[in-house]
Amino acid sequence: MPRLHTLDAWLAYRNYRLLWFGNFFANNAQWIQLLSVGWLVRELSEGSTVAGLLVVTVGGINTLPGLVVGPWGGVLSDRFDRRKLVIALQLMMAGLAFGFAMLVLSGRVEVWHAYMYVILAGACRSMTQPMRQSLIAGTVPREMLGNAMATNVLTITGTRIVGPFVSGILIFTLGFFWNFVIESALYLVNVAMIFPLRTPFHRPSDARRRGSALANMVEGLRYVWSGERAFFQLMLLSVIPNIILHPAWFLFPVFTTEVLQRDADVGGYLLSITGVGGLLAALFVASFGFVFPKGKVVLGAAIASSLLLVLFAFSKWMALAFVVIAAMASSQSLFRTTRGTLIQTLAPDSLRGRLTSLQSIDRGFLVVASLGVGLLSDLTNPATAMAIIGVLGLGLALVCCVVLGRVRRLD
Repeated sequence: MPRLHTLDAWLAYRNYRLLWFGNFFANNAQWIQLLSVGWLVRELSEGSTVAGLLVVTVGGINTLPGLVVGPWGGVLSDRFDRRKLVIALQLMMAGLAFGFAMLVLSGRVEVWHAYMYVILAGACRSMTQPMRQSLIAGTVPREMLGNAMATNVLTITGTRIVGPFVSGILIFTLGFFWNFVIESALYLVNVAMIFPLRTPFHRPSDARRRGSALANMVEGLRYVWSGERAFFQLMLLSVIPNIILHPAWFLFPVFTTEVLQRDADVGGYLLSITGVGGLLAALFVASFGFVFPKGKVVLGAAIASSLLLVLFAFSKWMALAFVVIAAMASSQSLFRTTRGTLIQTLAPDSLRGRLTSLQSIDRGFLVVASLGVGLLSDLTNPATAMAIIGVLGLGLALVCCVVLGRVRRLD
C-alpha cells in the first residue's frame, strides 16, 4: 500500500497548523450562525405566508456584501498584512455576535434585526475568507499546496458536523441566546490562533508601489479576463454549485418540518450529515491526491451535485435523505477543494489576494438566487423547488462540459 499523505502539511508546518485551527474555530462559528439565524427567523415569521422566503433569504443575504466589499478585501490583502487584517475583522465579528446575542436575550429581536446582523457579519466574512485562504500559500511551500488546501477543507466539512449538531440541540433545549454567545467566543479563539502565526513562504506584494487601490483592482480584473482564461472559466463554472444549488441548503428548516415532519434538532443533524459527506471527500483528496485531472474533476462534481439534489428532493424517508445529502456534500466538497487548489496554484503571489477574492464574488449573487428559490418554495413546496434547481444545475453543468475547454484541459 502507498503511504497516505493525509496530514503531511499539517504535521510538517507549525504555522499551517495554527491557521488550520483558527479556520476550524471560525468555520464552526459560521455554521452555528447559519443554522441559528435560519431557525430564529422561522420562529419569528411563523404563520406568515412568506415564511419560506424569509428563511431562505436570511441564509443567503450574508453573501450580498461580497459583491462590493469582497473584491476590495482582496486588494487590501495584497496591499497590507493579511494576518493583521484577519485579526481585526474577526474581533469585529466577535463583537457583532455578542451584541446580537444580547438582543435575543432581551426578547426584542425582530426579523429585520436578524437580516441586519447577517449583512454586517457577511461584510466581514466576505473579506476574511479569501484572506484566510490566501494565507495558506504563505505557510507551506508550493509543492504542498494541494495537500494543504485539501486538509483545510476539513475545517469546513468537519465543522459542518460539529457546529450544526450542537447548535440544533441547544436551540431545541435552551433557545437561541447561547448559540450566538458561543459564536462570539469561537471568533476570539480564532484570533488567539492567528496572532502568533507567521508566513515564511509569502513573498510581499508590490501592489502599493504599482499604483492606487483602484489601479490594483483593475489589474486583478484584467488578469482574470485576459491573463489566464482558466480563472474566468472557473468563475463561470462556480455559478452552478455556489449560486444555483447552494440555496437548497437554506431550505433545510422548511424541508425538515414540512417534508420530514421533524424539529430543529433533526434540522441540525441534516446539516451535520452534509459535513460527514464533505469530510470524506476532503480526506480522500488529502490522502491520495487528485486521481484524475483537476479540470475534469470540477466538471464531474458539478454534474454529480445537481443529480443528487434532484434525488434528495424526493427523499421523504429521513434515512434516505441523510445518505443522499451526504453524497451531494461530498461532490460539493470535491468541487471546492479542486477549484481552490487550481486557483492557489495558478495565481501569482503578487495577485493572490485579488484573484482569490474575485473567485468568491459569485457568492454575492446568492441572495438573488435565494429569493427565487424561496418564492418557488412558497408557490409550490420545498421538494419541488429543490428538484427544479437541481435540473437547472444539471443542464448548465452539461453545457459547461462542452464550452469550457480551458477548464477541461487543466491537470
